[in-house]
Amino acid sequence: MAAETGSAGAGLTRPADVGLRREMGLIGATWASETSIIGSGWLFAGMGAAVLAGPAAIYGWLIGGFCAIVLALLHAELGGMYPVAGGTARFPHLAYGSVAGISFGFFSWLQAVTVAPVECYAVMQYGQYYWHSIYNPTTGRITTLGFGMTIVLTAIFTAINFLAVKMFSRVNAGITWWKVAIPVITIIIFFFKFHGGNFSPGGGGFMPFGIKAVFGAIPGAGIVFSYLGFEQADQLAGEIKNPQKNLPRAIIIAILLGTVIYCLAQVVLIGATPASLLTHGFQGIPAGDPVLVYPFAAVAGLAGLGVWATILHIDAFVSPFGTGLIYQTSTSRIGYGLARNRYYPQVFQWVDRHGVPWFSLIMAFVFGIFFLLPFPSWQALVGLVTGASVLMYAGAPLSLGAFRRQLPDAPRPYRVPGAVVLAPLGFIVANMIIYWAGFNVVWKLGACIVIGYILIGISMYFDKERPPFDWKSAQWLAPYLIGMGLISWFGQFGSGAPPVNNGRLPFWWDMLVVAGFSLIIYYWAVWASLPRAEMQRLIQLQSARMGDVPATPGH
Repeated sequence: MAAETGSAGAGLTRPADVGLRREMGLIGATWASETSIIGSGWLFAGMGAAVLAGPAAIYGWLIGGFCAIVLALLHAELGGMYPVAGGTARFPHLAYGSVAGISFGFFSWLQAVTVAPVECYAVMQYGQYYWHSIYNPTTGRITTLGFGMTIVLTAIFTAINFLAVKMFSRVNAGITWWKVAIPVITIIIFFFKFHGGNFSPGGGGFMPFGIKAVFGAIPGAGIVFSYLGFEQADQLAGEIKNPQKNLPRAIIIAILLGTVIYCLAQVVLIGATPASLLTHGFQGIPAGDPVLVYPFAAVAGLAGLGVWATILHIDAFVSPFGTGLIYQTSTSRIGYGLARNRYYPQVFQWVDRHGVPWFSLIMAFVFGIFFLLPFPSWQALVGLVTGASVLMYAGAPLSLGAFRRQLPDAPRPYRVPGAVVLAPLGFIVANMIIYWAGFNVVWKLGACIVIGYILIGISMYFDKERPPFDWKSAQWLAPYLIGMGLISWFGQFGSGAPPVNNGRLPFWWDMLVVAGFSLIIYYWAVWASLPRAEMQRLIQLQSARMGDVPATPGH
């Protein structure tokens, strides 16, 4: 795709990709996002949220859904403007240059590369019902055998991704129809097993642990993790037909459908849980109880729905499988995009005859296995994934604000209404979720970021055509990352092994500080963004022709 030109001159230039094939339609793009949203989260997060927040966990899903919808709308405009592979990793590069681009690009890759292992853990946890030796329900961790099976399953994700994107889209669509149908049917069935008294279990009331527990459950129980994936259409934008129209539609349809399913699933899970288990509330359910290990299937079995319990155990393989599959896809495309930005080695751009970035795909498998080692359970890895994801999402409102300021005449097939409010609100939302995740997650995320900077720095050192470092346009980045770490340390959220937060910021005042800090960083970043001419230069550099496909040995 060559650069577009017109009366507006530079404002109409678009970036493009090389070697990828546009073979995915609206349904395929929508299902790419939906299959990422409906994964292991629906199987576990509902009960986890109920344990942390009681029946008020429903509020957590509503708040989380609102946050996801705001961020999805911003991604829809960006994806329509610049439909390139690994979009979330590349928008900040175009708006702020290399320093911010390296950072948010790495956040995008870190988020994507860790999701497939999380989904494999979900398969092992539900699979323990049939194969006891792969998961220990007492410790909540997979066994050595389960670890080996996780590696095998991740390898299968990788192998399927070598299919041409048109064939892959068909396989993914079939899986996604199942993944959407099962939660919907479960919601309908569970409504016939409803106990209204469960919404005030054990005499503790609807919100037994207060609103703070609700906020903590949003990242802590996996609510935000469950909503992840609406941006998948952005990651695959280089392979979507008519992307200016289909991409925004796909993102919006997927997130609205996912929000409805998750909120209703939480309601029926609370209502259908046997009242005999809730004499001391949801926190009184014994550790290792099947209702905690595989919630929906166990509740179905206790309600006398044996056949449906079996189907839910089958879905516990299909749903995580589909999500892990698409995230393995997106990780390879993000790696491709980062190589296009010349942050990653150029071998990450190599594509095979089917248009699959094969080297980037293999590296997604290798690094995905690496992240399994220090995080031996679904819950342990979910926190890191959530933190990296929200840092990635934070780049979207900043990029949108910069593009609205510097490129007001750029083509926008979908234009977010009220972006002057929604963009800074989206940045506040992202930072709130990071804060709610707690300092025990934030410091681990910080360690991953430092390691990522070192590895990318080594890669760029040996690249003679690396881009110059745009420090001026990223002057806000270090204060932002350090500031969020300090607020988290002084804040109210965090648990587990030291180091932990010190809690000196009072509750409610802490969130006011996060909101105010977010607004300062947002307007500082938009003010410091690249000049119009420099943005357009970066876009022009990526407006490649098909003849520019990088050479791949043997192809």
